[in-house]
Amino acid sequence: MRRAILALVVICLSLSPATQAQTPKPVETIPIEQIHAGMRGVAYTVFQGTKPESMDVEVLGVLTNANGPKGDVILVRLGGAKAEYTGVVAGMSGSPVYLNGKLAGALAFRIGEFSKEPIAGVTPIAEMLEISALDRHPTSAPIEATSAARSPNKTASPGIANSPSQDSANHGFTNYLKPIETPLVFNGFSEDTVQRFASEFSAAGIVPVMGAGSVSDAKQPEPMEPGSAVSAILVQGDMNIAATCTVTYMDAQHLLACGHPLMQFGMVDLPMTKATVLATLPSPLNAFKIVNATETVGTFVQDRHNGILGEFGKKPEMIPVTLTIHGESADKQFHYEILNNARLSPVAMMATVFNALHGVNEYGEETTYRMNGSISVDGYPAVTMQDMFAAVDGGQPGAMLAAISLGERFSRIFDNPYSVPAIHGVQLDYNIVRERRWARLESARTDITEARPGDDIAIEAMLRPYRGEGVVQHIPIHIPTSTSKGPLRILVSDGDTLDHFRRGSSFLGRKLDLAATIAFLNKEHVNNRVYVSLLEADPEAMIADKVMPTLPLSIMNVMDGMRGTQDMVVSSESSVNEAATAPLDYVVAGAQVLTINIK
Repeated sequence: MRRAILALVVICLSLSPATQAQTPKPVETIPIEQIHAGMRGVAYTVFQGTKPESMDVEVLGVLTNANGPKGDVILVRLGGAKAEYTGVVAGMSGSPVYLNGKLAGALAFRIGEFSKEPIAGVTPIAEMLEISALDRHPTSAPIEATSAARSPNKTASPGIANSPSQDSANHGFTNYLKPIETPLVFNGFSEDTVQRFASEFSAAGIVPVMGAGSVSDAKQPEPMEPGSAVSAILVQGDMNIAATCTVTYMDAQHLLACGHPLMQFGMVDLPMTKATVLATLPSPLNAFKIVNATETVGTFVQDRHNGILGEFGKKPEMIPVTLTIHGESADKQFHYEILNNARLSPVAMMATVFNALHGVNEYGEETTYRMNGSISVDGYPAVTMQDMFAAVDGGQPGAMLAAISLGERFSRIFDNPYSVPAIHGVQLDYNIVRERRWARLESARTDITEARPGDDIAIEAMLRPYRGEGVVQHIPIHIPTSTSKGPLRILVSDGDTLDHFRRGSSFLGRKLDLAATIAFLNKEHVNNRVYVSLLEADPEAMIADKVMPTLPLSIMNVMDGMRGTQDMVVSSESSVNEAATAPLDYVVAGAQVLTINIK
């Protein structure tokens, strides 16, 4: 009997921590109306390792409407040996502040530049708790707190660290209240890659930082708690991009962090990981934490004006990428995942592809890349890709052109107003040729000036390779029996020129649905062939990705009401036939137009 009782006691003791984790006590908060100058409290952040350390806090006052309409900021002075030595540190945003033993908010703002005192701004906790009400994920449970959240604020611009080119002084004003930087650390990226894409990331609200941390899947046994470091991952694997701030609040299902936005994208889907602070670097200009992001514990699901919301146990939906580079000495394969976001995924895709191509020994300004790849989209045919990329005199290197081409495809897949694409994977193969394989279409001609419907004619195209002798290509093409009498234009061109002609200026700004977009992408012409297109002087209509050539005037009059819609584009010429060379070992560039008469 005594053994049974003892066993029951042991079972109860072993279950009690889990039970407490599932049903945590609500956190008591203090409303901003009760906060006044002179109050003292404590804040927590990690200076080194994983354990939060305390900092003294003295309230200096409340700044009304300092963070947008009805967005108040609590102004505080930090105290304690470490806080006074390091000052307000990048990565400290989100550090919880307690007044009278109650949660008041999160450190989120720094004051001025080269400050001699660690004075910071605090986002009130009530404004952070509003983020939970915005979360519509089906498994989400409401955040528990003993004070009610106020009505939602109108959001202001996302707080991002300013680069010199973006400094507010250059725009005629000075901002002394700035969000504490949450720099995105690029690990596994070359300096050249970060420099080339810095402006692209900056436009999305990201300031790239190199050499200040890393990402791994190492286990971190220490439990998370308010004041712990937490990281949001944008790219993970053989290349990593991660942002780190501090946990403000936790319950069994959620955590709140940062006290300001990462990029203010609203709903997001980013891996949420534990983090270890290797060191805190003091600096009057830019103090920051050097951080290693470790094991994944959930997903950040909201990125809002007053902080970010994470959900424990939720698996993030990233886009897996396999990139293989076939070099002359050996093959290299890269495996990584990028975030699924319409604004940032194309930029992340471009940066990672260029970085991989740039990071092999065969890279050079003269290098040519042959690409084969596919983008898998759930419920739709795969987007297939086949192209060559080589530098043009005075232009971008081939690796950059390859990256831009892929980013452009990603942008078009995401940029539709009808459905959210579920991209399940990207497969890329690049063969490297260590010379510039590029040729200009120098001339084109045909031996005839007249032909009849049903005739076969031949086009002679002269290609001038880079630093090479001219190469002649003969392209036979059939004139359809339905071709009208009169002038017939013959376009001899590269694939890009032909695609631009087909789309026309009216195509710009059109928003196709996802199925039509993917069909369009799969119909695009490769850039290592010479194409010949017969153009008749009859109108052609394009509805979504479907082409209706040589429309009679009577039908055009019936369809005239659709001209101004996004569904239909009308061009003045119709392509009645098309032919091409076999794949060439050059990137072809250029266009010529010939004219013959159809009798």
